[in-house]
Amino acid sequence: MLPDLLTPYEKGNKNQTTTWEECIAFYQHLTARFPNVVRLFQIGTSDGGVPLYAGVVTADGVFDLEEIKREARPVFFNNNGIHPGEPEGIDACMALVRDFCIEPGRLAALGRTVFLFVPIYNVDGCWNRQNTSRVNQDGPEMFGFRGNALNMDLNRDFIKCDSLNAQAFNQLFSAWSPDVMVDTHTSNGADYSYTMTLIQTQADKLGGGLGTFLRATMLPEIFAQMEQRGWPTCPYVNPHNQVTDIPDDGIEDFLEVPRFSTGYAALHHTIGFMPETHMLKPYADRYESMRNLVEVVLNFTIKHADQIQQLRAADKHAAAQKTQWPVQWKADQSKPSHFRFKGYAAVYRPSLIGNYTRLAYDRNQPWEKDIAYYDNFVPDVTVPAPKTYVIPQAWREVIARLQWNGVQLERVVESGLHTLHTYHVKKFTSRATPYEGHMFHDEVELETRTEQIMLRAGDYLLHLNQANARYAVETLEPQAHDSFFRWGFFNSVLEKKEAFSNYVFEDTALELLNSEPELKAKFEQWKTANPALLSDQEQVLSFIFANCKRYNEPEWLRYPVYRMM
Repeated sequence: MLPDLLTPYEKGNKNQTTTWEECIAFYQHLTARFPNVVRLFQIGTSDGGVPLYAGVVTADGVFDLEEIKREARPVFFNNNGIHPGEPEGIDACMALVRDFCIEPGRLAALGRTVFLFVPIYNVDGCWNRQNTSRVNQDGPEMFGFRGNALNMDLNRDFIKCDSLNAQAFNQLFSAWSPDVMVDTHTSNGADYSYTMTLIQTQADKLGGGLGTFLRATMLPEIFAQMEQRGWPTCPYVNPHNQVTDIPDDGIEDFLEVPRFSTGYAALHHTIGFMPETHMLKPYADRYESMRNLVEVVLNFTIKHADQIQQLRAADKHAAAQKTQWPVQWKADQSKPSHFRFKGYAAVYRPSLIGNYTRLAYDRNQPWEKDIAYYDNFVPDVTVPAPKTYVIPQAWREVIARLQWNGVQLERVVESGLHTLHTYHVKKFTSRATPYEGHMFHDEVELETRTEQIMLRAGDYLLHLNQANARYAVETLEPQAHDSFFRWGFFNSVLEKKEAFSNYVFEDTALELLNSEPELKAKFEQWKTANPALLSDQEQVLSFIFANCKRYNEPEWLRYPVYRMM
């Protein structure tokens, strides 16, 4: 092979990964030399000012998105480098795209399928190059950093879209609507014999025909093909027993909610995979297993493209008709399946640096046995589907994210009062420390009311009888795993805007208790439940102020996305 077609990984000692500059120059060279095979195009710029690229490979030189959509061609999407310290996918994708260019048989095997790829997603992190941030990882010699220029983990940003990368990604994903996605990673965790482990879109949460097809047909064939290629693969090792934290006691599907790439893909009825190579294996082995995994999933997608597209279309149609929506999921502890697992003996020894017992794995004591695999999930919270959501135009950040994801919106033409169902926040808990730049709300308790709400011309109507209903529901229902509410997009309604002076309000409070029977009854209940607070004037007056009708602020604690049922 000519030297100009070798990747930096192939030119080196099989323990090196590409830089951003080398990677993009390599693809630009391929594009110039093989213009009928591959195209590279810029989709945005990172927060650190680095260009963000995507690429397309087709067997017949058709790269125009509109033509690809008119022909309803299958799209396979390979995303790389979201964590640049986990770079085997970056290097493997470079070699795979090159091989499409120089191996006519490999290219022809694509048929109608489009190979869409992002060479490096976290381009800022790729520039932040060192060899110290992955403390448990065996190679490569130098690599990028997990955080972007805003020090954010982009695999937590797909819903909130704080980064310019995520904003570009949302629009790319919505425009191309891939049928299958592989987003490449490296794991942390237990020690075991496997080089490759696999997170898939949780089948029950994906639901519909796609979920059944994924579990019954796609995963068994992927595992079988990887075994045949010499890279036995197991489900991602997420120990079920959080106390022992070892696979011996069983593993549980990773609940990849929409902040993660595979959970985000599920909102678009896309089958997503997050291969996680094992950190303790040599980089050359991790590279080879990743290259094989991408090829196996791509080959399966090509073979079953028509069926996958039909299932996606059916699931989108069914979503538009749903009357009940699961918005939270949990593992069914009563229905584990089993997986034949190859592990190492867990041993416990006294620590040499502290007064405790530490865990280690003894590779001289391998074992193989069936372990419990908790891969069945059930809905934990289900909500009735409205006919239409109503979103006041003031909430521009929410509206923009809906539009980036292809959600169809209609503008209110005339201002006027409407009878709508509303949520009021009764209780919420937030994390004590920031999580990816937000004070994430872990729990939300709601009360439903029916109210007269003034809508203004220009406000937005979101009818749920559309293909993108799932994205809308799982971002707009406050209790959903990764709703806009839980990420803090509506925090301003959680704060009462007006206050009182104690010495003036004392007399007013007594008048309110005498004139509002409901308030008085609530206050009596509060006094019975909180006798110790009766000596605290601020607590007493605050309760009366918060619960009286006269000085009520309708916007306070009212979730500002309304529902037409």
